[in-house]
Amino acid sequence: MNRIAAYRREWFSNIRGDILSGIVVALALIPEAVGFSVIAGVDPKIGLFASVAIACVTAITGGRPAMISAATAATAVLMGPLVRDHGIQYLFAATILMGLIQIVAGMVKLGRVMRFVSRSVMTGFVNSLAILIFIAQIPQLTNVPQITYLLIAIALAVIYLFPRITKAIPSPLVAIVVVTAGCLMFGVHVPTVADLGEMPTSLPVFGLPMVPFTFETLQIIFPYSLALAAVGLLESLLTAQIVDEMTDTRSSKSQECVGQGTGNIVSALFGGMGGCAMIGQSVINVTSGGRGRLSTFVAGAFLLVLLLVLDDILRIVPVAALVAIMIMVSVGTFSWKSILDLRRNPPTSSIVMLATVGTVLATRDLSIGVIVGVLLSGVFFAGKVARMFNVRGTLSEDGSLRTYGIEGQVFFASAESLLAAFDFTEPVARVAIDVTKAHLWDISAVGALDKAVLKFRSRGIEVEVRGVNEASASMIDRFALHDKEHASLAASSAH
Repeated sequence: MNRIAAYRREWFSNIRGDILSGIVVALALIPEAVGFSVIAGVDPKIGLFASVAIACVTAITGGRPAMISAATAATAVLMGPLVRDHGIQYLFAATILMGLIQIVAGMVKLGRVMRFVSRSVMTGFVNSLAILIFIAQIPQLTNVPQITYLLIAIALAVIYLFPRITKAIPSPLVAIVVVTAGCLMFGVHVPTVADLGEMPTSLPVFGLPMVPFTFETLQIIFPYSLALAAVGLLESLLTAQIVDEMTDTRSSKSQECVGQGTGNIVSALFGGMGGCAMIGQSVINVTSGGRGRLSTFVAGAFLLVLLLVLDDILRIVPVAALVAIMIMVSVGTFSWKSILDLRRNPPTSSIVMLATVGTVLATRDLSIGVIVGVLLSGVFFAGKVARMFNVRGTLSEDGSLRTYGIEGQVFFASAESLLAAFDFTEPVARVAIDVTKAHLWDISAVGALDKAVLKFRSRGIEVEVRGVNEASASMIDRFALHDKEHASLAASSAH
């Protein structure tokens, strides 16, 4: 019952705010969906219908209320070669398989991998995305009438100043109305939504992809589906975490994987392309007052209304108003505090953040940037832990016993330091290796200990390993050779 009550609250606890914010998001989705369709090499209506389907379905099945999912650039760039080489029907088939992979990922709780993404990577992801959002507006700012810049300035002024009057109505929506009305009243001719591409004139039709259901088809689409699923989930889970922080609430990352997969399957069945969460539109939604699932559903549903019922009104909305909204999102998304933190944070954290941003800007691929950031974070962490390692040697009074006391974590990054700490040439009869204050994590650590023990024994020195904890003992029993050799020698002596 508690789960049902919580789900109901996610729908109806903020009806007015969710409806208004959803309307704003629907308008902001249009130029993005059209642009992403062009990137994927498909008709604009495929991106628009995908945005409708994915937004409505993820509102119901997703794990992060108020997050907006639709057709995105991250997935669109992967689709171009498939569409070019095999046609649009193979894209629909690949999108269905993409959705199935994402549902399986959710069922095996793949959302838990988000715990390995550091704050530095998150900051780099956000900053690089903010820059990409701004760069995406540049085509709308070049080779346009001079009046366009004035309209953008007016829209930005309304966006930032109107909240001082009232926050009851989202300022981006007011900006769209003001700029559109002004252009109509004064007869200003500037690019409008109608200039972005051909708009759909009818509802999408349900149907399975028209491809042969053979192993050859699977061989064609599987690599694309796997890449699309991975990129889509990565961007969705990162966006979900950002919305978590913005709203100070928690979400189910594994359920979001299932929701994304379901949305993509429905999108393909109705002639749409695949997509994922959109941080730009999600930020618009939250900053405009959206908090529940209703805001996401309204965004998709109202977009369909705009496309089919209010298309005449939609066509006259100046692109300048939508560009202004995206610039606002870009400025609001960028973590300006991170610039000041470059000097205050540890150098490794700053390097991870800058590497994430640099990789994304170089490749225009958010997933590659995040992967680089996570790998760098892992390398720096391993190096830090490796330095938290110490070996102390003490010699007995009679000079016959050397005791090595090992402290810290022994793993692949510190295994070489462990070997370097031993003096194999010292003329002692016995050596004791005390690992009471240490832990052996992997086969590299066991191998280093193995090598040390065998090397001492090869010089006729008796070796004893002391204080092995239960977990380390299990590793030694499974992978070490020195105990097995010792047992073999003992057995030979007995015979």
